[in-house]
Amino acid sequence: MPVETEDGFQKELVELFVQEAHEWLQQIHVALDELQQAPESDRHRSLAQTIKVGITNLGGSAATVNLTDVERASFSALPFVEALQDPSARIASDDFLALCKQLGHIHGALTRATGVTFEAAPSQVPETDIPATIPTEKLLTLLHGLQMKSSSSGTIPRNLIRTITAQTESLIQRGTGEYQIASIQEFLDRSAEGDQGFLALIQQHEGHLTDILEALTADGISTKGASPDLLMGVERVAQLWSAAQQVNASQAMTFFMGLHSFLTIVSQQRVAISAQSMEAVQSRLVQCVQAIEEWVESGRAERLAIQGVLFS
Repeated sequence: MPVETEDGFQKELVELFVQEAHEWLQQIHVALDELQQAPESDRHRSLAQTIKVGITNLGGSAATVNLTDVERASFSALPFVEALQDPSARIASDDFLALCKQLGHIHGALTRATGVTFEAAPSQVPETDIPATIPTEKLLTLLHGLQMKSSSSGTIPRNLIRTITAQTESLIQRGTGEYQIASIQEFLDRSAEGDQGFLALIQQHEGHLTDILEALTADGISTKGASPDLLMGVERVAQLWSAAQQVNASQAMTFFMGLHSFLTIVSQQRVAISAQSMEAVQSRLVQCVQAIEEWVESGRAERLAIQGVLFS
């Protein structure tokens, strides 16, 4: 393989890795935010496992593209995650702080290795405007009111209100009378960052996927094997599928899972594809992108509603 081709391929791999890294870090930080709110034991274990898997995936993927500093920083974080995994053990605030510091080392290693800034988004609400806490009973009443309005609005349902409601109920069961508003705001900020990142990724790859589907429609039966564009398309759809999982976009996840299977079969088995079938797939891609845009807007509306009751 010529040097120029190798360099171009490595650059493409690093770009894909950067996008995946953003997704895994988003998932890790959201899970860590919820873990600090003392969830039930089963949920605690699930969140700790989510963090562990995300860090492991990050380190393993960094190894495949020869980013050794990122690999080392990622796997060095695993002992800090282990310290948080047992919900029956006494977990000190220093344990969370130690993991947060190690995540900061991962952010720094990623930025140095890729040239892309991996920093958490700043809070959208000035700290001076945020009360320190809100009574948990009051917050639960406000959230129940929002849930009733949301269920009757006809918009695509999101889990933001439900997630904070579950955390609030857990705090009440433990006898905690106040909820840290800064924690809620951080959760909302990360949710917004995840939504926008997912939408940007969809918009970035939509044109490429459309071109691939149109080429398949024109070619019909492939006699030359899978083209590089088709193989790259399979990889990008897998990336979109993973990104949909990270932000819990269930409809998008189902679509991209099916599209990934379809393109994989095409690339491996050289099947014949009718023009009608390809047009149907292209139509579903357009519908999926529109649904994702609506889903992102629904999340924005929920965040505004939550902020409305917190800061009114």
